[in-house]
Amino acid sequence: MPTPLIAGNWKMNGSRDLVEAFGRAFEEAALPAGVEVALMVPFPFLEAAGRAFAGTPVALGAQTLSDRPAGAFTGEVSGEMLRDCGASQVLVGHSERRTLFGEDDAAVLARVRAALGVGLTPVLCLGETLEERDAGRTEAVVLGQLEAVFDALSPGERARLVIAYEPVWAIGTGRTATPEQAQAVHGALRARLRRYDAALAEGMRLLYGGSMKADNAAELLAQPDIDGGLVGGASLKVDDFLAICQSAG
Repeated sequence: MPTPLIAGNWKMNGSRDLVEAFGRAFEEAALPAGVEVALMVPFPFLEAAGRAFAGTPVALGAQTLSDRPAGAFTGEVSGEMLRDCGASQVLVGHSERRTLFGEDDAAVLARVRAALGVGLTPVLCLGETLEERDAGRTEAVVLGQLEAVFDALSPGERARLVIAYEPVWAIGTGRTATPEQAQAVHGALRARLRRYDAALAEGMRLLYGGSMKADNAAELLAQPDIDGGLVGGASLKVDDFLAICQSAG
């Protein structure tokens, strides 16, 4: 069974004070054995978070990266820079990057390769819009996004990823997929991964990323193919995020 992972995505939120509050809280937190925790903080807070999370179980992550290693790309941040700040993980293909910033499957693949090239763990985000769900295209969309990346990677590269299913219609809307809806997609993802390799499918961590909160985390995490969460708004509240982490045990 994959090791549970609870990852928080702060998006364009937070402050140095919040970084320090999380560092203090997780220094003393009693987490279930075997549960891993990561926080994806905005670029300006990476170094401060690296210091604040030192000595805690929290791994440092970033929210995206450039597909270029260096150069005249004003405003971009490379994987090497993220590593230099202490990050070990990075989100790739979050729905907000796809819809607001025009990242298509090719751009997502390029960023996955850039992350792998510098030793970062890509957390590959997949998900459908409300229109796609209502049209009965959920599996076609989500599995298509998976295949656009996995078909281009070697077996060894595939094994280094984490996958997060985040139904776009349940992000920041207050709506949440039912545990049964979430499990259905996670089950389909696991089944598709078996077509690449059975061991890959059994070891791959599949996170649920659609408005996971303290009051619904336990039920979602109890589903057989949900191995953790990619938490949005609740990851900005120390007590709520701790409660979600404790639900993963």
